[in-house]
Amino acid sequence: MTVQVAAHRKPPQRPLSGHTARTAATLALAGAATAACLDGTAHAEPQLTPAQVKARVDTLYREAEAATEKYNGAKEESDTARRRLSALQDEVARRQETLNSARDALGSIAAAQYRGGGIAPAWQLALSSAPDRYLDGAALAERAGDRQAAAVSRVRRQLREIERLRGAARIELTSLRSRQAELDRQKETVTGKLGEARRLLARLTPRERTDATGTSTGTGGTGARASRSAADPRQPLELAGSAQASTGRAAAAVAYAYSKLGSPYVWGATGPNAFDCSGLAQAAYRAAGISLPRTTYAQINAGRRVSRSELRPGDLVFFYSGISHVGIYVGGGQMIHAPNPSAPVRLAPVDQMPFAGATRVA
Repeated sequence: MTVQVAAHRKPPQRPLSGHTARTAATLALAGAATAACLDGTAHAEPQLTPAQVKARVDTLYREAEAATEKYNGAKEESDTARRRLSALQDEVARRQETLNSARDALGSIAAAQYRGGGIAPAWQLALSSAPDRYLDGAALAERAGDRQAAAVSRVRRQLREIERLRGAARIELTSLRSRQAELDRQKETVTGKLGEARRLLARLTPRERTDATGTSTGTGGTGARASRSAADPRQPLELAGSAQASTGRAAAAVAYAYSKLGSPYVWGATGPNAFDCSGLAQAAYRAAGISLPRTTYAQINAGRRVSRSELRPGDLVFFYSGISHVGIYVGGGQMIHAPNPSAPVRLAPVDQMPFAGATRVA
């Protein structure tokens, strides 16, 4: 019995009728439009209210400031590593010059010996017409040989020291490159966050931007107080209230801070015309004759910790859990600080930000 196996073939498709074709086309277009709409929604920036923009910008500024302090720390370490590397390279060059002189001297001795020949001392004594004089000369030559051996030993020590210095320089160079890479990373972080903040603020009207950044009159009446302090050098401590600075140097730092009201915020800047927050603190105390570390997280450990209730003008006040912001307390619950790129150096209440601690450095 013959069994016939049916061939499995795809049944022929019938052409769509006019009505069916139109329906399919409509559905396809609708699906494409929906997909495009969904894709556009996924990539479109959400419409934020001015309050939401302000909140987001404030967050970006805090994050940028934390990255700025890391940048400042990496830059300080990079500069230190660069100075150490330069000092090592200079020392290697000096040692190499000394070594070259020693080698030249040994080369001269060796050449003289080669030219003098290599006659055995016993034959030289036997052939000498003046044995006593020869023996005196032989003793002198032996002492000269001892000095030559000592010179060779010194050259070897110099070689070992140069190799040690070169090894230290290689280690320092590796450290410098690592710190430079960290600098680049933090710089990219800061510029990215500040750029995003600028784009968000650009969506607002001028009035909304003023409300969001508080730059119209400055928190705490910056403009009026700045002009009065500039007109009368005795004014800053009077403006600070009844509390007096703990020392003359603290008072000098406060006076410097007042003189810089209205100066622009520039991340990484330490004056004299622009500042970031830790740069202002460092510059104020530099003007008072005190050297402070560069970063907020180092500055908080630069003096004696004081409680909020003990604050006196000149104390450094720190904010946020990461110790990412610093101001100079001037009394009356006020500080002078460099807030962010949207606001210049100005007066502000200490309770404007989450208080993290205070330090008295003078």
